[in-house]
Amino acid sequence: MAGLIPQHFIDDLIARTDIIDLIDSRVKLKKAGKSYVACCPFHGEKSPSFHVSQDKQFYHCFGCGASGNVISFLMEYDRLDFVDSIDELASMYNLEVPREDSGDSQKTAQQYSIEKQQKLDYYELMEQVAQFFRQQLQTHKNGKTVVEYLKHRGLSGDIAKQFGIGYSPDDWQVVKDKFCLNGGRFDKDRENQLLDTGVLIKNEKGRIYDRFRHRVMFPIRDRRGRVVGFGGRVIDDTMPKYLNSPETPIFHKGFELYGFYEAKQANRDLKRLLVVEGYMDVVALAQHGVSWAVASLGTSTTTEQLQLMFRNTSEIICFYDGDRAGRDAAWRTLQNALPQLQDGRQMKFMFLPDGEDPDSMIRQLGEDAFISLVNKATPLSQFMFDNLIAQVEMDSEDGRSKLANLALPMVNSISDGVFAQMMKEKLAKYLGLEVQSLERFIKKSPVTSLQKKNKKANRGSIVRQAIGILIQHPKLANELQGIPRLDQVRLKGTDLLQEMIDQVHQQPDMSSAQLLERWRNTEQYTPLLKLAGWQHDVADENLESHFVDTIVQILSKHLELRLEQLSHKSRVEGLTSEERQEYAHLIANEL
Repeated sequence: MAGLIPQHFIDDLIARTDIIDLIDSRVKLKKAGKSYVACCPFHGEKSPSFHVSQDKQFYHCFGCGASGNVISFLMEYDRLDFVDSIDELASMYNLEVPREDSGDSQKTAQQYSIEKQQKLDYYELMEQVAQFFRQQLQTHKNGKTVVEYLKHRGLSGDIAKQFGIGYSPDDWQVVKDKFCLNGGRFDKDRENQLLDTGVLIKNEKGRIYDRFRHRVMFPIRDRRGRVVGFGGRVIDDTMPKYLNSPETPIFHKGFELYGFYEAKQANRDLKRLLVVEGYMDVVALAQHGVSWAVASLGTSTTTEQLQLMFRNTSEIICFYDGDRAGRDAAWRTLQNALPQLQDGRQMKFMFLPDGEDPDSMIRQLGEDAFISLVNKATPLSQFMFDNLIAQVEMDSEDGRSKLANLALPMVNSISDGVFAQMMKEKLAKYLGLEVQSLERFIKKSPVTSLQKKNKKANRGSIVRQAIGILIQHPKLANELQGIPRLDQVRLKGTDLLQEMIDQVHQQPDMSSAQLLERWRNTEQYTPLLKLAGWQHDVADENLESHFVDTIVQILSKHLELRLEQLSHKSRVEGLTSEERQEYAHLIANEL
């Protein structure tokens, strides 16, 4: 098993990385006073509530509460796990991630190391299974039949190799036997791994067998090219036509796109993406020159998939079946897309004629004619209003009122900008109103009220105030020289506060981001995240004296409570000799 990542290396990465540069490379930031702001990448909003502090190397959204340091941002935005985020940061500086075997490392680091190794095992196993399927395509007795099927669909050997296409034999446990029988002995751990990754399946009676049988196998790769799941397609009339891997520790279908890795490999500058429904559609389009198609692994495209695409291109064309199910899927995709639309981003829709699929269309039309059709796809605005108008009677006031009720929430979900303004003008034209009149009905973003609520939020206990200020300004702990420790203080949270103070004393130049990282994967991490974004309203020039005064108040509060406890005990049951001495000492100090 790989060793643990040393804490000092994690601290160094955090110190090396400017959070402004990192986030700005993915989400364009604007300077606003001491902070940088943007519309939050983690939830749809119209007005910027996402703030990034260069001083604290920390981000916080006052709308949805998302917050953290550079590692947290990579984990949330790029959908990486902890150790992958460390690898990503290290690669920016051409650094090798060191490992250590010392038992002195933090428990959290050890947990992440174990999780990382487990995932590495999963990735390696899935790659081995994919290789086995590819071999079966060449060597199995049914392999020739499958190859003929692929050729009939117009696929070449090169394109099959590019996408790693294979074959799962018509057998209940050929994969299980291949990977679980080791020298005649059955490997139960490997069987559990195959169950975890969805390659095997267990029925209600407890029998374990191969999930995929007699199917063309399409490995699903993540953005780094690792096999995370499979899609299997029958070559006859068996149902279901497509069978996908279930949700697993390394595969979440709402976050992945089939063919995305291959599209990135084929196109250094990915100008646009064509979203289709099936694996075979993606591969067939690539065969005929359209190497920028992906499949959404479901009937509609999720918010996370849209975010992934818009991080890599500015134009998305959704190509769905023309039937009711296809148009419903397109409508759900549109609703998911509206909060993601910003100036410079485009989304279009096109629909298949009855009985056609992208594969058959491009074979009939050829690449140039097919791309010409794509270029004529319906813009999102037209698709949206065409669908809404079809639901109302536009020649009546009641119908136009209904259109307003349907359209206003959708228009309001688009981020402020030129496109949002154009959508308002388009709606106003349909309603027969001036844009200024329509503006009165546009609901203001709830972010403003949330910001006010956060700003006026209750400060909480005095210990909570001290922790909140310390997590934002760790170096204040260095100003506590000569002030007693909090070890004996019996107030909620003082043990956490003292441990944080000790951590800063061990590394006096520690930043907020580094201090916060010490608590990742602990029960204290989420509350600390919230406090890191807390607005304490203490002027910068008063922070030092305020923090020291707060610590003194905590000590005083503890002494007051202790004096009350001893006084009560003295009256009820009497004190021990040590308690009498303590009581006398407290009274003397009180006087």
